[in-house]
Formats: sequence, structure tokens, C-alpha cells
Amino acid sequence: MEDAAAVAGLLWDRWLPVGVRALVAGVLPGGDADARALAVWLAGVHDIGKATPAFACQVDQLAEAMRGHGLEMRSAKAMGPDRRIAPHGLAGQVLLGQWLEERHRWVPARIGQFTVAVGGHHGVPPEHAQITALYEHEELLRTPGASGRVWRQVQTELLDACAERFGVGQRLAAWRTVQLPQPVQVLLAALVIVCDWIASNPDLFPYFPDGTSRSDQERLAAAWQGLDLPEPWQAEETGLNAQELFASRFDLPAQARIRPVQEAAVNLAREMEAPGLMIVEAPMGEGKTEAALAVAEIFAARSGAGGVFFALPTMATGNAMFPRLLTWLERLPGVAGERRSVHLAHSKAALNEDFAGLMARAGQVTAVGVDEAPPAPRRRHDGQHRVAAELVAHAWLRGHKKAMLASFVAGTIDQLLFAGLKSRHLALRHLAVAGKVVVIDEAHAYDTYMSVYLDRVLSWLGAYRVPVVVLSATLPASRRRELVEAYSGRTDAAPETAAPDAYPLLTAVAPGGTALCRRPQASARSTAVCLERLDDGLDVLGDRLESELTDGGCALVIRNTVRRVLETARVLRDRFGAENVTVAHSCFVDLDRADKDNTLLRLFGPPEKTGDRPTGRHIVVASQVAEQSLDVDFDLLVSDLCPVDLLLQRMGRLHRHQRGPGQAERPKQLRTARCLLTGADWTADVPAPVRGSVAVYGQYTLLRSAAVLLPHLDGGSGRPVRLPADISPLVQSAYGQAPVGPDHWQDALKRAREQFERHRDDQAARAAVFRLGDVGKPGRPLFGWVAAGVGDTDDTPTGRAQVRDSRDSLEVVVVQRRGDGTLVTLPWLKPDSKNRQRAGLALPQDATPTRFAARTAASCALRLPMQFSGQTMDRAIQELEQLYMPTWQGKDSPWLSDQLILALDEDCQTRLAGFSLQYSQADGLKVTQDADD
Repeated sequence: MEDAAAVAGLLWDRWLPVGVRALVAGVLPGGDADARALAVWLAGVHDIGKATPAFACQVDQLAEAMRGHGLEMRSAKAMGPDRRIAPHGLAGQVLLGQWLEERHRWVPARIGQFTVAVGGHHGVPPEHAQITALYEHEELLRTPGASGRVWRQVQTELLDACAERFGVGQRLAAWRTVQLPQPVQVLLAALVIVCDWIASNPDLFPYFPDGTSRSDQERLAAAWQGLDLPEPWQAEETGLNAQELFASRFDLPAQARIRPVQEAAVNLAREMEAPGLMIVEAPMGEGKTEAALAVAEIFAARSGAGGVFFALPTMATGNAMFPRLLTWLERLPGVAGERRSVHLAHSKAALNEDFAGLMARAGQVTAVGVDEAPPAPRRRHDGQHRVAAELVAHAWLRGHKKAMLASFVAGTIDQLLFAGLKSRHLALRHLAVAGKVVVIDEAHAYDTYMSVYLDRVLSWLGAYRVPVVVLSATLPASRRRELVEAYSGRTDAAPETAAPDAYPLLTAVAPGGTALCRRPQASARSTAVCLERLDDGLDVLGDRLESELTDGGCALVIRNTVRRVLETARVLRDRFGAENVTVAHSCFVDLDRADKDNTLLRLFGPPEKTGDRPTGRHIVVASQVAEQSLDVDFDLLVSDLCPVDLLLQRMGRLHRHQRGPGQAERPKQLRTARCLLTGADWTADVPAPVRGSVAVYGQYTLLRSAAVLLPHLDGGSGRPVRLPADISPLVQSAYGQAPVGPDHWQDALKRAREQFERHRDDQAARAAVFRLGDVGKPGRPLFGWVAAGVGDTDDTPTGRAQVRDSRDSLEVVVVQRRGDGTLVTLPWLKPDSKNRQRAGLALPQDATPTRFAARTAASCALRLPMQFSGQTMDRAIQELEQLYMPTWQGKDSPWLSDQLILALDEDCQTRLAGFSLQYSQADGLKVTQDADD
């Protein structure tokens, strides 16, 4: 108990961000002194429930010694299953509550808000029924009769001693009338959990003395030194104007002016009454990421936040953001030259080269009861991005329950949405985000199901007064209003009505306040895109590309499904040559996917960063992976019909950069930006999108997008889409309620809308099943806070499916089986950053693979497409489990332990669950159903 209390004091003084401490201190009469004392006291008494017969009976030898002092108790066997009614956390909550009522005259209505931190210190606050059941079994707390009086005396003495030792004896009377807001209760409960884990670590606090006569202070100092937690960032307002701030933090070319939206965001962050929610809507390529980081620095200085969490839609975008975050940190006052904890938060973070380098330098303190990520090889990081030695991926902060507690985190949006999912140790996730500025990127990419969780998380973030920056190319007005209302907690907080052409647009609201808007000028960058419909047919597409690329040029063809990508690439390769057609989609193993991204950036990136752009004609056929977070630039765009906001994102890859005066470095007939819109039967009375697109996006969204695009279609007869001027009007019209499209479309639109609304309502209902409740009234205890939840959750396919509307799909590690039966890594893999060969490494079935070979194989994971979900999944798992290597399991091979292995033959083919699979470095995974299945 003393260890936990001492740890609480150190965490309060040296680890908790200023903003978290201020939130707790703000509700107590004695301010920060009261808040620190309360945290130390709750950590100190958290295990008082062990001083009960139900707990003490577990070890006969120790129980017998207690009986010798009058503490009678039945044996554990005699108590039987009734012991489960009194877990020591709940028992401690009840004992502490009785002590407060009897010794300090607290009214019962005020007790639970304090004692729930004790009752929930194993991750789940008790439910009312559990509390009632324990009160009905008083014998589990104190043996009946005379011995019961001894138990009560001991429990009272311990609690009296704690009150005196931990400095709250004279404060309890002043706290009797306090009403703790639920966010404060969560933070205190989370802090007690962290203290418990640290104090229970025998590496830090040995159970038995080592023969030395250390004082308590020396013992604590040694433990704290061994833990070696980096302190939180304490940002300071620099006073630099926006131009100076950007020049000092980012690679701003000499004499270059920052974008108007960046300057406006910085100024608004300083003008707001208090840091809160800022929504930044601006075109692609306007530097929204840099604006978000600049705003985060200002918000942190004003709010006392101790770090930043950057949430992105996918693992690929998280990986891309991580080195940018590190580069920013190297230039950030209060970070450069200091030890600060950083983390990459997704399930494959340990395979990321930048993050692995940080882990290799971290300490080796291991926490109790927490799953740890596989250890990274111990090597010095020497990759493309320089990493300051002061940035560490701290060993104690690894594991899915603690990783988000690091100060600076880049990760997937799932990590944030998990804060809205009723699950075990949810309080830790709330503590993690409560101490940071949260940045949410690509906000338009999240559907109704995910938005149900996001809105609930925003309501809690508002209650914690967590500053939030939301980034989007543009949002429907209705969605913007929902975000503002969720964060502010007010239904009348909606911003002043913005005209449809209000773009770029900044919307800001302080917690509990009303929103305001700012309309910065658009930058001088603008593009007029001629939009033309193209009949859906591979021969039609080939003929058109033949005509358009006569003098060379780089074309991007975006399909809405992987199947259409592969069909298109096959036909175009026959026509243009395989060397002139590149494929990019999601069904590549991880290393190949990363290599694809690097190749696209090398060939089609900004002019100043690449000299390898094809001089002849080249076609990239891609799925939605080309839609976001890749700074690539093409001469011509062909796109399947898709939601209009996503089409605008795709247009952001068209003439993205200036290539000579008037685009003179592009082929002559491609100097005008043009987008050919296909993927639909345009000859029908009402356009009929192809079936795959309907399955992905829904008929209603596609038809409304087509309707608002009608005035712009058909090249010369339609008005070009002006970027950025037309972005907001198009999106607001497509997602608004007003009728769109010709009269003869209206019946089809009505039917499609009815189906869309049923699907949306179903998504919302399913998402709400495990969604966390809203913030309760101050003083209401957190009893039942995560009742009927999902239990433990983590960043696995199953965990992600709980916050995304996606069916489970299988992830496999792809290897090759040679003719002699031996298993090896894929034969075309490129060397790693240290020039170590990764191709064809032996993976022995009768021995543990080398660490490097196992890590390389794990880097070739692949998520199978949806053909392998549902009932087919069980059959696939059964077949995959036939290849089971006991030597690959356990701690000797953590990279491959419990992985499903998909072994391809020498032609890189196999069969699985009634499907034929073929994989290639060029095309990724192809799946065809067997004719006889």
C-alpha cells in the first residue's frame, strides 16, 4: 500500500501532464494540493480489500498465522464459490465506503464517486448488482461473531493509518460535499491502475530484501530510477507569428509564404477563448498536416497537454505519418534534447523500421499482467529518417493497454475509437487521450458505424477539455454540425451558417461554448478539371488511353474494387506492355505494399523530390489506396464513379504540382487537367453504377454524386470542376437534403434513399450495442460504466471489427514452399535498410527460424479478401491449421507464434477453401473460385 501511494506521488509530480492534474484539482476545494493528496490516498488504500477473510484464506500457512491473532476465517474450500462475490477490489470499495460513513460521517450518496477508483482498479468498475450481492454476504468481509470485531478493528486501523500517512485525515471533511465529475473519476481510477501495476512489479519493488538496509525513500528512488519513465512534454507559447512558427518547425523553402489556411489556423488557435475543437477543411495539398501540428503546439501550451495523438485511417497512413512526427519533434521546444516517449500505435508497429529503431534502444522493464509486443532486434537505427536519441519507445509503455500512454503517438483511428468501446481497462485509454492534443485526419473517411463511436469519444474529450483538431478535404454541413455538438455537449452550439461556397473553412468551439467560423482565403493554387463520362468497357478504356497517351504521359486509373483493378491491368498490359502498367491495391503483403508506395512516390511524386518520372507513357491502375496520403501527381485521371468527396480526393492526384510554366513539361494534349468518369452505364435512363461499386458505396450515395456532377460532365459542354472553389458546393449538394438530378431520376433516388436509411439505421443500432454511455452527471459514480461490454479489446482483426463496420477477415503470413518441401521467405524481397538479404530465407519446420528470418516472414502478412469471411472462414482456418509448426510457437519465435501460414508453391499458387490463389510481386493476390466448388 505504501509502495502504490509513493508511486502515485511521483507520477503526479513527474509524469502526469499539467492539464490532467488541473482537471482533477479544479473540482476540489484545496486545488492541486487536495488533488495530489486524493490520488496518493486512493492508490494507498486500493488493496484494502485484501484484509478480508475472502482474500486472506487463499494461502493456508499465512491464514493460520492470522488466525493466531484472532482473525478467524474459513478455508477457501469451505467458502466455496461464494468467494467470487467478494473480489478484493469490490471488497475494498465497500470497506472504504463503510469507513467514510462511520468514521467521517459521509452521506452514502457522496461515497461511491470516490471509492469506485478502488472497486475498479482491476479494469472494470463494479455494477450495482455486484455491490448489493456483497452486502448480502457480510461474512466475506468479516467473520461473524467476536472475530468479526477483530477484523473490523484491523480494517479500521489500516484505513486510519492510510488517512494519516497519506495526508488526507484533515481534508476528508472538506471533501464530503464535493461532486466529482465522471471524467475526474475515470482519471483517478486509471492512475490507481497504473500505480498498482508499477508497485506490483517485483523487478522494481522486490518482495524480499536483498540484504541491504535500504530506507523506504531509497527503495522508492531505486524503483523510480529503474522504471525511468520519460517526463511529459510541457509546451510553451513561443510568441512567433505563423510564418516564423512554420519556418522553424517545417521544411519551408526560402522566401516561401505559408498557406492562408495555415496562417488562419494558427491565429484562430490563439484567439479562441479556450483550446477546444478546431475543424480544418481545406483542399488537398494545402498543408493541413503541418497546420494541425502547429495548432497542436499552441493548444498544448494553453491547455497543459503533455503530448499529441495523431489518428489516421489506416496502418499505411500511420506508418507514413510516423517519420513526419519524429521530424517535427526534433525541432520542437521542450522535446529536442529531452527524453520523451513516442509510439506507433497499430498492430504491426513493431515491423516499422523507424519504430523498431526506437524500441531497440528502450529499457527492459516489464510490466505485470500486460501483453507485450514482440521485441525488436537490438540495432542502431540508420534508416532514411534521423531519429533524435532522446525519443524513446519506452519498454514499460509497450503492450496494447499502455502504449497510448506515451506522450507522442501516431496510430490508426481505431485506437481513438476504442475509447468509446465498453471494455476492460477503458480508464487507461481515457487517461492516455486526456493528456494530449488529439488530431483526427481524413475525417470524411469514416462511415456511420465509426461515426457513432467517434461522436461519443468526442463528447468525452470535450468533458476532459482535450483540444482536438479535425482535418478533412471537406465535410457535409450536417456532419460538421454533429462533430461540434458532440464535442461541445450543446445542441445549440452549431456554427453560424456558412454559404455552400465557404471554403476553405475553419470551425472552432471551446468545451461547452458556441462555435465560430473563419474563412481564410484560398491559396493561389487552383485547377480546372474537365470532367467527361466514359462508357464502362475495357476496350473503350484501352482505346481512349491509346488516344490520350499518343505523345506519352502518366495516367492514373482508380477502380473501386481489387477485382476491377486486376481485370483492367491485365487488358492494359496486353495493349501497352507489362513494363508500362503498374498495379496498386490493398491485397499485397506488407513489404510489397510498402515497396509499391515507395515506387509510386519515386516515379510520380513532387518534381523536386524525383527525377525518375517516366518519359514515355505509363499507367497506374489502383484501388482506393491511391486516394489519400500519397503525394503523387498524374497527367490524366480515369475514375470509377464514387462518392463526390472521394472523387475530389482522387482529383487531387491530377496536376497536383506545377510542371513547368503552364504545365509545359506535360505532354501537349494533357496540359489541361481531365478526369474521365467511368464505372457506370451512362446510356440508361438513370445511370447504373457497376455492381462492385454499389457493394462498396451504396446506390444512393453514387446516384446523388452523379446528379451533382451532371452540370460538369461531358468536357466541352459541361463547366469544368474548379478546385478548390467547387469542392464545398459539390459536397454540400451531394450530402444535403435538397432534391438533385433530373425529374426522371427521382423515383430511383427515392428507392435508393430508403435502402440507404435502413442501412444507416442498422449501422447506428449495431454500433450502439457496445458503445460507451454519455458523460454522466457530476457526482454519479461510475458503477456499471463498462457493463455488458466486450471484455478485453486490442488492435486485432476482431478488435478493429468492433469499431468498424467490417466482417472479420483472415490475416495470413505468406511464405513459399520449394519443390523439396522446405519453406522460405518470398523470393523477390528487397534487402532491408542495413542491406541484409530478405529473399529466400530458410524457415525450418523442425527448428525455430532465426529471428531475422521470422521477422521477415511476419512482414509478409496479407489480409485475405472478403471471400474468406463468414462460413468460408471456418473452412479456411481448418485448412490453414494443417500447416502447424510447434517449433514456431512460444517466446523463441514471437513473430510467427500463433500465425496462420499460407504456403505458396514454386509458381506462387495454392488452393484454399474452394478458391484458387495466385500471388505475384506485380499484381498481388488474385482469387478465383474453383469451378467444382
